[in-house]
Amino acid sequence: MDKAPSADKSPPSSPDFEELSRNLTLLLEGAGKATAAYLKPIAEGQSRSGFAEEAAEAVRSFGHIAESWMTDPQRAFEAQSRLGSQFLDLWSSTLKRANGETAVPVAEPEAKDNRFKDPEWSDNPIFDFLKQAYLITSRWAEDLVDQAEGVDDHTRHKAQFYLRQLSSALSPSNFLLTNPELLRETLQKNGANLVRGMEMLAEDIEAGGGELKIRQSDPTRFKVGVNMATTPGKVIFRNDLMELIQYAPSTDKVLKRPLLIVPPWINKFYILDLNPEKSFIRWAVSQGLTVFCISWVNPGPEHADKDFESYMREGIFAALDAIEASTGEKKVTAIGYCVGGTLLAATMAYMAAKKDKRIDSATFFTAQVDFTYAGDLKVFVDKDRVSALEASMKRRGYLEGSHMANAFNMLRPNDLIWSYVVNNYMKGQAPFPFDLLYWNSDSTRMPAANHAFYLRNCYLDNRLTKGEMELGGVTLDLKKVKVPIFNLATKEDHIAPARSVFLGSKSFGGPVEFVLAGSGHIAGVVNPVGKPKYQYWTGGPVEGELEAWIAKANETTGTWWPHWFSWIEKQAPRRVPAREPGGGKLQPLCDAPGTYVLAKS
Repeated sequence: MDKAPSADKSPPSSPDFEELSRNLTLLLEGAGKATAAYLKPIAEGQSRSGFAEEAAEAVRSFGHIAESWMTDPQRAFEAQSRLGSQFLDLWSSTLKRANGETAVPVAEPEAKDNRFKDPEWSDNPIFDFLKQAYLITSRWAEDLVDQAEGVDDHTRHKAQFYLRQLSSALSPSNFLLTNPELLRETLQKNGANLVRGMEMLAEDIEAGGGELKIRQSDPTRFKVGVNMATTPGKVIFRNDLMELIQYAPSTDKVLKRPLLIVPPWINKFYILDLNPEKSFIRWAVSQGLTVFCISWVNPGPEHADKDFESYMREGIFAALDAIEASTGEKKVTAIGYCVGGTLLAATMAYMAAKKDKRIDSATFFTAQVDFTYAGDLKVFVDKDRVSALEASMKRRGYLEGSHMANAFNMLRPNDLIWSYVVNNYMKGQAPFPFDLLYWNSDSTRMPAANHAFYLRNCYLDNRLTKGEMELGGVTLDLKKVKVPIFNLATKEDHIAPARSVFLGSKSFGGPVEFVLAGSGHIAGVVNPVGKPKYQYWTGGPVEGELEAWIAKANETTGTWWPHWFSWIEKQAPRRVPAREPGGGKLQPLCDAPGTYVLAKS
């Protein structure tokens, strides 16, 4: 590339065709680099991702829906007629606008749909037609899937999911020639935006090892241990699976009973310690809790045989032993987040069977124990697909972090995929430096044995709440878990749906404080006291359906954090002098956040 495209000029009244021509040449050069980055793994003989398998699964799902409609020609004709009628209405409306008349829209986007916010989507009859035609067609297709007869629930769910991916991808907002904002931007910048976008596309394909790894934040603005995960503390214990961090006290007195946090191994623990303002960990320390947090290893081939039992013994049990050595306390209160909560619940059922009472109470953050209503992630789980994934993981020893990251992004394709495609690669704008999305892209791998156990026992067979899951030769029964439970769900969770968490709350044998927070899987949890958003609901016993519980619940504005701490403090209010990490019995190994969290996938 001879020189960078000029992007700082004031936009001319009409395109500078000489500069536009030069930028088109640079665009083709950038496209060549992106193509080379994509083809490099193939040339080196590396296997590609499972995109072809996903496409085949989508086609099979749509085939079952089509077959349902083909078997009833009358219903199929009526469905086609409905679509044709709506397009006739749209054409009539467009002709009225062309003649200067006012016309009521046939289809309008939802209020939260940001794809069509630019005024030209409504003011320009051509773009208005494209927008409405897209909305009519995509909604009609959704109705076909929803109303198909003789289709089992899993197949329908898969078809709904893949249709959402397809309709999101085909939105006119994603294409240069059908998006008025992109056209305007390109003409004003003489194509310089496309050149910058192609440069970022090539960089992101190269960063993904031949697959597109969409940047959702500016990675140069964040560094773990420097401006993220900065709560003071020490790593006091380390083994093959985890480092245990003990955080330094910030009060003279602390609650006698320590707190152990069990984060998910699908993501890194510092979602609870993003920065001083958002850090749940720092806030918990400031309330007088002695906080310990597990930081899981980012596994490699050597961890292939580490299974759920390994994570229980070398994770939670090893942490409990280290906490006792550091503080002298045998009993703790524990938090399990997401899949860390599933592990914690299974561990507590094992401990109940063994009369092990070291965990005195437990809190679950958006964690599932019953997977009946596990949401869109169940789309990726059936017997054939799990078997294929197991075979793939066996060859490598682990599941690549990008696999789960892509799955999570597909849960909200408009927000987490296509908005960045448009902004990054077409507008040529670097994404805003957002700490939460930086953490989201800092993915981790998963050991083959552990992930296979989790998929089969939880998502596929739902064995934990059925009393059929086994760990260490013990059949687990959650009804034997009698300690107090604080179970937090979030209202808009796509990963651990509130309905699923609510149902799981009925599986424990002791008292359950169910709390529903506003927002989703992350923002509903990371809702700091200093800048609270959303709200939370508290109510009576976990009975009936979630909707009925919400109707009777008390809504409180702000964060649920103080409510949780009050629940904790009432159980064990005694305070003792503050404890320093290690307590003189364990030699601190390094400063928090440790070394395991720094490993990249």
